[in-house]
Amino acid sequence: MATDVILPALGMSQDTGKIIQWLKSEGEQVVKGEPLVEIETDKATVEIEAPANGVLARVSAAAGEDIPVGQVIAAILAPEEVDNKTDASADTVGAEVMDADAINRVPTAGASPLAWRIAAEHKVDLNQVKSSGRRIQKADVLAYLQNRENADANVGTRLIASATARLTRASPKARRLAFEQGKDLAEIKGTGPQGAVLAADVLAAAAQATARPAELAGVVPAAEMPVAMANGAGENDLAVSNIWRIMAERTTQGWTSVPHFYLVREVNVSRLISWREQVLKRSAEKITYTDLLVKIVAAALRMHPRVNASWHEGRIILKQAVNVGLAVAVEEGLVVPVIQQADTLGLGEIARRRVELVAKAQAGKLRPQDISDGTFTISNLGMYNVDAFNAIINQPQAAILAVGRIAERVVPVNGQPAVQPMMVLTLSCDHRAVDGARGAQFLDTVAMLVEEPLGLLA
Repeated sequence: MATDVILPALGMSQDTGKIIQWLKSEGEQVVKGEPLVEIETDKATVEIEAPANGVLARVSAAAGEDIPVGQVIAAILAPEEVDNKTDASADTVGAEVMDADAINRVPTAGASPLAWRIAAEHKVDLNQVKSSGRRIQKADVLAYLQNRENADANVGTRLIASATARLTRASPKARRLAFEQGKDLAEIKGTGPQGAVLAADVLAAAAQATARPAELAGVVPAAEMPVAMANGAGENDLAVSNIWRIMAERTTQGWTSVPHFYLVREVNVSRLISWREQVLKRSAEKITYTDLLVKIVAAALRMHPRVNASWHEGRIILKQAVNVGLAVAVEEGLVVPVIQQADTLGLGEIARRRVELVAKAQAGKLRPQDISDGTFTISNLGMYNVDAFNAIINQPQAAILAVGRIAERVVPVNGQPAVQPMMVLTLSCDHRAVDGARGAQFLDTVAMLVEEPLGLLA
């Protein structure tokens, strides 16, 4: 039985998703859990995985299309369904692109759905195509096109280049960059496993191509060439990524539609530092201050459920799960992967999940479940030597915690001045869901647990 591929909803405010690119071609074998298509949502660009083993068919959404959430965009056919429908493949897959003459040219060997589609698009008589196996495959049609002496040279070149790019080993992020920059993956030397093209390879190829004319003319070294393109007004236009555009739209919406207020608290982190030092001695994982804060914030959210909430259509919705999102900066912008059920996890498991999510974010391989259902967000800029800042709420959540750096300051201790390691925490709240008193109580609990982590045992 065929399994539908459905465009998922990753948040209450999401109505549509845009198809960025298909990572598998119609007619190709796919494995359950394998990346199938990249979509752009209101949160990030993510990969949708194949829901079953089989053959990709009935693709109804093309790159660039905005599709309503919940709509079927393709199907995964079981092997027996593909075999049973070989003779009728022209009617079931890609029939909309076939003309009457192509349908009448039925080859005796049969053909895969993708071979049918390519043949129909380029008016190829499949009876003239030599099959290399039980039936005609995509590669057979491409080989025929390549060798046909009187074929349209431009059409053949574009088709072969496109097919070669699909066959070239490359990461999803590399494919996306190559698509955006109009690069042929087959012409880029890959440095990844088994020669796979990585995002860095695409960027290096683009930089080399941009720099070469200037270098030959003796203008500037390649390293000094600007990335942006100059416009007619003497300014530089910098093309933004999909993730950056989504971030801009979401933060604009959040800032203009959510009534923010801010609560600030400076905390002494001497015991937090000692806690981390003790944990590092016992744990195989590299525990960071972010991991400790996830643990503390998750515990505080369980004690203050009104902060673990959202405002939706005039109602306050209390979330049952405590799912803590981490704001992660990547080359293309900002994404917020989520540590699910954070209040039930130990520090080692929190660290492992953080490492895994950050690696996926930086590689552009986040899955829908990696960024969905967040109930609270932590944004830590301490590693960039930021003392304090106000963060914009990540809708539809009710609050976000901004974390500054640890810095030594002179503070009173038992009535005497002393140098202590201090950190500034700033809580941004949605006043529709969290009032000042509840926000202050939550922040007080977080500060108390930072200054005395043993409080977690209670």
